[in-house]
Amino acid sequence: MEEIYAKFVSQKISKTRWRPVPPGSLQTAETFATGSWDNEENFVSLWSIGDFGNLDSDGGFEGDHQLLCDIKHHGDVMDLQFFDQERIVAASSTGCVTVFLHHPNNQTLSVNQQWTAAHYHTGPGSPSYSSAPCTGIVCDNPEIVTVGEDGRINLFRVDHKEAVRTIDNADSSTLHAVTFLRTPEILTVNSIGQLKIWDFRQQGNEPSQILSLTGDRVPLHCVDRHPNQQHVVATGGQDGMLSIWDVRQGTMPVSLLKAHEAEMWEVHFHPSNPDHLFTCSEDGSLWHWDASTDVPEKSSLFHQGGRTSTFLTHSISNQANVHQSLISSWLSTDPAKDRIEITSLLPSRTLSVNSLDVLGPCLVCGTDAEAIYVTRQLFS
Repeated sequence: MEEIYAKFVSQKISKTRWRPVPPGSLQTAETFATGSWDNEENFVSLWSIGDFGNLDSDGGFEGDHQLLCDIKHHGDVMDLQFFDQERIVAASSTGCVTVFLHHPNNQTLSVNQQWTAAHYHTGPGSPSYSSAPCTGIVCDNPEIVTVGEDGRINLFRVDHKEAVRTIDNADSSTLHAVTFLRTPEILTVNSIGQLKIWDFRQQGNEPSQILSLTGDRVPLHCVDRHPNQQHVVATGGQDGMLSIWDVRQGTMPVSLLKAHEAEMWEVHFHPSNPDHLFTCSEDGSLWHWDASTDVPEKSSLFHQGGRTSTFLTHSISNQANVHQSLISSWLSTDPAKDRIEITSLLPSRTLSVNSLDVLGPCLVCGTDAEAIYVTRQLFS
């Protein structure tokens, strides 16, 4: 693992996302977007990773991430997703959803489209109007799905002024995150520990499936779907645990992995190498989980500065009868195979690591310590 480079940017970073590389291109990730929160003025910014250079005064490596352009954002940036190469969608604590357009010829960002009252507790037009934060977005061109603290799900289409579909009381609790399973199906996680699957082909306002941790109502903050096996999802929540779910089987997670000491804010499967998974937490840590099976006799060890500690996995379902090679390494439940190598990627504990993103050999993350960290050689 190459050095990870820090750049201090004088704003708390709530979200970091790589710009996707064009399909079929051999480019590596070069540009990423960030959103800020809890500052007097918040911004959506685009950065180029530039060259890496000098040792700073603390002996760490200083990144040379160049700011390409930025634009003011009203409210905290609660989520950020690239819609395509040029457009970035931002979710605001004001309930607004904005599509920003990047103009590469003069390096500026402009507002391309906006749904100002996507999420609200009491509706626009009423004297007691109160907005609700939009907490999560997921894009699949031409569609954008948003979820919020109001328990509402919106399906927007770019270039349409109004929502194509709204599920008003989708949840009585806060929806924290959303992902696509298959195109008409989405999966949401909420503040009482439930995963819900919604099918936009169905007219009603009821989920097609509900999964949850029995007994525990631990808020779930993040979710990611396995890029090749759409039935496998990972979630993280307030207790810092990593849960792996198989939505085809039962209503319980397949495995629970003891992870961070505080809230897990994001979880991401590596998009092209999904035996690798990445998590970040309020406790100031950023972890790389390696479940690849080609590592000889690897026990579940935690590497950080030579210290190792073993991790427990609780396998809930018994899948011994399923052909082993068809099972994602994350669903393997043979105790001899429950071996995951975990590496801490940041040189030292910092304030909360709020967001991360991985693409090819590159990783970016953003923190409350007003720093952006980048590495370009994840697997070396």
